[in-house]
Amino acid sequence: MPYTYILINFFTVIICFLASFDKRIQFNRLFGKFLLSSTIVAIPFIIWDIWFTAEGVWWFDLRYTLGFKIAGLPIEEWLFFYCIPFACVFTYYCIEKFFDLGLADAFNNIIVFTAVIVLSVVGLLYYDRIYTLLTVIITIFTLCYLHFIAKKEWIGKASFVYLVLMPGFFAVNGILTGSFIPSPVVNYNPDDFLGVRMGTIPVEDAVYGYSQFLLNIYFFKKITKNEK
Repeated sequence: MPYTYILINFFTVIICFLASFDKRIQFNRLFGKFLLSSTIVAIPFIIWDIWFTAEGVWWFDLRYTLGFKIAGLPIEEWLFFYCIPFACVFTYYCIEKFFDLGLADAFNNIIVFTAVIVLSVVGLLYYDRIYTLLTVIITIFTLCYLHFIAKKEWIGKASFVYLVLMPGFFAVNGILTGSFIPSPVVNYNPDDFLGVRMGTIPVEDAVYGYSQFLLNIYFFKKITKNEK
C-alpha cells in the first residue's frame, strides 16, 4: 500500500520512456528540453497544489505514499507533475510525427468559443467553489492566450490527442480518487468543488488536466522550436 502512488507514476511513464529510444522516434534527444518546459508549467501548478493542500481543499492519504513530503506535498505528487506530462507530451509528439491531424485544427474556433462560454457560465454559477472557480479561470486564460494572443493553430489537434489520452486519464485519476482501491489517495472537500464525478473523478480534474496538457504542449513546442 505505501507504494501505490509511486507505482502509479512509474507505470504511467515507463512504456513511454522506453519507447522514447526507438530510432523512429528518438524522443530521448529531447529529454532536457522536456524537463525545462515541464518545469515551467509545473511551478504554478505546484504552488496551486501546495496552497489547496494547506487550505484543506484536497488532501492526501499518506498510507498510499512513501511518507516523504516537501512543502506539504508527498514526493509522489511532485513526480506527478513530470510523469503525467511526459506521457502526454510523448503521445502528442508521436501522433503529430506519424499522423496528419490537420483536419482537427479546423475546429479551433469552435473548441475555444464553446469551452470559454461553458466555463464562464459554470464559473459565474459556482464562484463560491474554489476548485471549480480557479480551474475555470486558468482554463479560460489558457485557451484565450493560445488562440487570441499566441495564435496557435494546433488547439484542435491537441484536444483530439487529449481525448485519445482519456483511457489513461481515467485509469490514473480513477485510482488516485478511489477506484479499485479501498479509499482515495486524493480526497476533496465537498464544499470546494461541484460534486459532479466521472466515476470517482471530479469533473474539475479533467478540465484542470486539459489546461495543464495544453500548456505543456505550448512550452515544449516553444522550446523545441516546433511551432506553427
